[in-house]
Amino acid sequence: MQFPVTPEIGVEIIDDIMRVTLHRPEAMNALTSSMLHGLDNAVAYLESREDLRVLIITGAGRAFCAGADLKAFDEAQAVAPGEPDFLDRASAQFERIAALPKPVIASLNGITMAGGLELALSADLLVAADGARIGDAHSNFGVYPGGGGAAVLPRVIPLHAAMYLLYTGRTYTAAQLHALGLICEVHPAETLAEATLALARHIASRSPATLRRMKEVARASADKTRSDALLHEQVMLRKHLRSHDMAEGLRAFAEKRPPQFTGR
Repeated sequence: MQFPVTPEIGVEIIDDIMRVTLHRPEAMNALTSSMLHGLDNAVAYLESREDLRVLIITGAGRAFCAGADLKAFDEAQAVAPGEPDFLDRASAQFERIAALPKPVIASLNGITMAGGLELALSADLLVAADGARIGDAHSNFGVYPGGGGAAVLPRVIPLHAAMYLLYTGRTYTAAQLHALGLICEVHPAETLAEATLALARHIASRSPATLRRMKEVARASADKTRSDALLHEQVMLRKHLRSHDMAEGLRAFAEKRPPQFTGR
């Protein structure tokens, strides 16, 4: 597959890590249809490369993403009946990222609002600059969330904190959302990219097969009872017991050497 290239979506391959940068800094990386298309191409490229183990999504300039470009709503009204509009494509794109069988890290370098927060919620881990401001913001403009604000946010932070963000449209600091468990790490802005890459490298050194199966069970568990989630985990364990990576990990431990995981 051809390497994805677009002015609004930067793609870098750093060893076994792919870093995607939203690149409309003059518009605080507000999402457009062409950006969604570029993001989709980047994700498709990642899926085609078995050797790429972790995806980082970040933004250029002072924002991660300020949400949808307001012009996108005009475009949404212009499509033919039954055809997917901007909102349909954004929601599908966020779900595609969430369903990737590889770890995804959102690196929030600055302002993260509305659809930008929804994009971040599609990642498995969120890290942020200490000066980042993060909020839902839809209610500020009488706009309804369509990419996970109301549906996903209450699943990842306490209900009343989620409702506060949704109702008020106010922003939280990275430190406040770290305390609520949404943000995993907070770093000075000048070291965020380096710290995110270090985290990605640490995760990339783990067994891709183990991480893939952990992600599948963990993502599905929110929609299951405790007993059904445990059963899913046990079924996945039985599959994993026959994997190359588990056998290699145990051999490496016995031989006191670093494991060489293949993802099989």
